[in-house]
This record gives sequence, structure tokens and C-alpha cells, in this order.
Amino acid sequence: MDAESPRYKRVLLKISGEALMGEKPFGLDMGMVARVASEIAEAWRSGVQIGLVIGGGNIFRGVSDAAKGMERTSADYMGMLATVMNALAMENALKQQGVEARVMSAVPMPTVCEPFSRQRAWKHLDAGRVVLFAGGTGNPFFTTDTGAALKAAETKCEAMFKGTSVDGIYDDDPRTNPQAQRFDTISYDDILARNLRVMDAAAVALARDNGIPLVVFSIREQGALAKVLRGKGTFTTVTP
Repeated sequence: MDAESPRYKRVLLKISGEALMGEKPFGLDMGMVARVASEIAEAWRSGVQIGLVIGGGNIFRGVSDAAKGMERTSADYMGMLATVMNALAMENALKQQGVEARVMSAVPMPTVCEPFSRQRAWKHLDAGRVVLFAGGTGNPFFTTDTGAALKAAETKCEAMFKGTSVDGIYDDDPRTNPQAQRFDTISYDDILARNLRVMDAAAVALARDNGIPLVVFSIREQGALAKVLRGKGTFTTVTP
């Protein structure tokens, strides 16, 4: 394989909604959305098939006070709707970059986007479209990390890539503890044993049991996605 070629043909990229806030306290920074879209476009042009899951924290943070005291199920559905809003914004930004993209929601809303279908998702990916999976799993009590692991398994992705605010997995928060140790590689079992908060336990178990490696990198570093897809840059690889 050429050293500049991506290591994977099909991947699931998970980014937090907070990554799209920029410097805002909540909501969308469209400049940041466009910047992340350009990163995804660069990876897409290299021939990688990309499924994308975006969390809803940036929007739900703005309504979190209203959600206090609500029944958990209703609050979770609000979070699912936030992921649809983020996916629609990113779809528009990708199309402005010349990228073919489709939003598919686990919560059916056919007047807004396509309902999720595994067969349709495969067709979109095989046709070279970026597929934005919104609505989480479609069920309350599950995080978007679990939704990402589920979609990665359903669409037979070769790896999951998680773009975060730091350049890998640490044994403590490096933003508050300068002595935190970063791992180059770690296993899913070690993540569970150490209680490292990379993803929730259900997502970790799902990815591990389906043999899907996870690559954790900083989405805030310009050009990081294209580099880590080629095995370059700074990142942590989680092995099944």
C-alpha cells in the first residue's frame, strides 16, 4: 500500500456536537462547521467511504436547563432531535464542498431526511456518498457513541474514528492534569478495566465484540483526519 494512501476503505467518523460550537457557549459556529466539512471532504476525495455521526451536545446544552426535571425518555428524544439538526447543517456544508451526502435518521422523519435503512446506507456508501447517521439508535437511554458503534457494525466499517478535543486517550484529563499519560495503543478491555471515559461501556462492548478498532484523535487540529487515515500524526488506537 502507498504510504500516502488511506489505511481503510470504509470508516465511521464520530464527532461531538461540542466540536461544532467553536468559541460559542452552545449552538453552531458555521465557520467551524465549514472547517470540519473541509476535513471530511479531503478524506472523501482520497477515496474513503465515510459514515458520520455527530452528537447533539452543542444544541442540547442550550436547552439543558429546560430539560432539568424532565422524564429521561423525553430528554433523550430532545437530544436525538439535536443530532438531526447538526446532521442537516453538516450535510449542507459538505455539499458546498462538492461532497455528495445524505442524512439518515433512526427516528423516522421522512419530510426532513431519509429514515435509516441498512440496505440504503450500504448503497449510498458504495456510491461514494457520505452518510450522516442521525437520531442515535432511535431509542432513549443510549448515547450517540453507542449509535456510532452500532452503525459501524451494521455497515461493516473497518474502523471507527473519534474526533475529540485532545489528541488521543489519556489516563486523566490532559487539559487539567499536565502529568496525564497518553496511550499510543490500548485495548477495549483495558478501557473498561481502567474506567477510561472514551466511550460509554455499551459502545465499547459493541465495538469490541464486532472487532472494530477505534482511532481517537483531535478534530481541532487542522488536517488531522486526513493524516490519521494514513496512519500519521498523533492518535491512540484501541484494539478489539
